[in-house]
Amino acid sequence: MDLPKNKKLILFDGVCNMCNRSVQYVIKHDKKNVFLFTDLQSEVGQQIISKYHIDTKKTDSILLYTEENGIDYKSTAALKIAYHLGFPNRLLSVFFMIPTFIRNWVYDYIAKNRYKWYGKKESCMIPTAELKSKFLE
Repeated sequence: MDLPKNKKLILFDGVCNMCNRSVQYVIKHDKKNVFLFTDLQSEVGQQIISKYHIDTKKTDSILLYTEENGIDYKSTAALKIAYHLGFPNRLLSVFFMIPTFIRNWVYDYIAKNRYKWYGKKESCMIPTAELKSKFLE
């Protein structure tokens, strides 16, 4: 998967309302235009899942892919995304001090309940014409 130079790819659950709201938040606050997006259900998403042997039964809500680092997932992906959104989101980096197994336990609890709390769509989000360039299909 060749990404444009200096871009990071966020893979998200395209049918999850919470995930879609999170993507919209990132788009709004991505002042340096760092991120591209694709849903896990897309062809690109499935290629990355296959390449990195990701078990979508265990990790099914957000992934961060970069050419340099490969895949980050769960709380590490979320915190790295927040870091690249600048101040004040960057302050969330303080949570890197918490051991990964604890961060991921909290993350998994939220991910497990996201459909119950926020609902689920029938199909993936379709970006508007102005945002289409930020999405890989």
